[in-house]
Amino acid sequence: MTKLDLTFVRSQFPAFSEPLLASHAFFENAGGSYPCRPVVERLHRFYTERKVQPYGPYPGAQAGGAEMDEARDRLAALMGADPEELSFGPSTSANTFVLAQAVRLWLRDKSAAVVVTNQDHEANSGVWRRLADEGIEVREWQIDPETGHLDLKGLQALLADGRVRLVAFPHCSNVVAEINPVAEICAMARAAGARTVVDGVSYAPHGLPDFAGLGCDVYLFSAYKTYGPHQGIMLISAEFGAELPAQGHWFNAGTLYKRFTPAGPDHAQIAASAGMADYIDALYAHHFAGTAAPAERNRAVHDLMRAAEVEVIAPLLDYLAARNDLRLVGPRDAGLRAPTVAVDLGRAAEPVSEALGRDGIACWGGDFYAVRPIEAMGIDREKGVLRMSATHYTSPEDVTRLIAALDRVL
Repeated sequence: MTKLDLTFVRSQFPAFSEPLLASHAFFENAGGSYPCRPVVERLHRFYTERKVQPYGPYPGAQAGGAEMDEARDRLAALMGADPEELSFGPSTSANTFVLAQAVRLWLRDKSAAVVVTNQDHEANSGVWRRLADEGIEVREWQIDPETGHLDLKGLQALLADGRVRLVAFPHCSNVVAEINPVAEICAMARAAGARTVVDGVSYAPHGLPDFAGLGCDVYLFSAYKTYGPHQGIMLISAEFGAELPAQGHWFNAGTLYKRFTPAGPDHAQIAASAGMADYIDALYAHHFAGTAAPAERNRAVHDLMRAAEVEVIAPLLDYLAARNDLRLVGPRDAGLRAPTVAVDLGRAAEPVSEALGRDGIACWGGDFYAVRPIEAMGIDREKGVLRMSATHYTSPEDVTRLIAALDRVL
């Protein structure tokens, strides 16, 4: 099996050559990853060479518009979506909020119900729960309070009466980190007549999704956690997008990627997002011989990233599971989870993260807007959890350094 070339990978990220950043082992990736070099270069180029109103009838505008179109076209192709199905927005929280306003109008039938989980980041929970203000029944698919696991039997029971029109859930939680079986959940919901909205913010950094293969109606994630600029990316199926009332300017309603973008997008950041596709293609070209269709390249790179992450994070999980002075949140098996590792210390987590920062480790403590799962698992929200999050560019040496620092600080 092809193995990830970590030297090549890290050479694609300017951060590893910057003394201020390179002085720490970086375990705050779930809060925002380092941007890859092609993204940085494209962003710089747009601001220096193309910072005009795009699509106008002159060279700079044409170049800027073409680069924005390139980002949409190439990222959509990698994820098995039509370019029209990919919308950019200021953040995933903003994209989800706008989507919820459309769903609010779509669900005029007061006999309808929606399902949310208490495993989510609040961005994919609160906006749907507020539909109760319109008389829509909100049902909660609850996690196991010990493990944070979402049992499919619980969802089946919630879907049984056929009244559920929408199911919102995470690909994986930003604190529990267990990878949920998205395709299976979406198939269950579809069979019950419900649409699905998947929060992929905590999963996409570990491999961009196969939108067509997952079978969801909406998939949302954040480019700034996926080696890109500070943009939210939303994939929405053409079928579902056409059902929902447009939230942008009325005269743009005929263009799917403008239907749920009420404000002007950040042109430079959209253009820079093409650098994310550059990076995935560069990883594929470096590790694999021959050519492949975009979706095949993405799947190969996804698997390459995941294999590297499973291997690198396993020693940390073993170390934490063996301690009796903390509680490891989520699965111990690295293959079942994203490499986002949260622990309940039984005391305030933020001072511990500060001590780790002084010891050369970049991580943080708090609730990370995952208040519902933290409280459901009986963790004191005021104390929070210590979260250490890796990605495919995390090295074994980084993990060794983290474990040694934890030994000293704890």
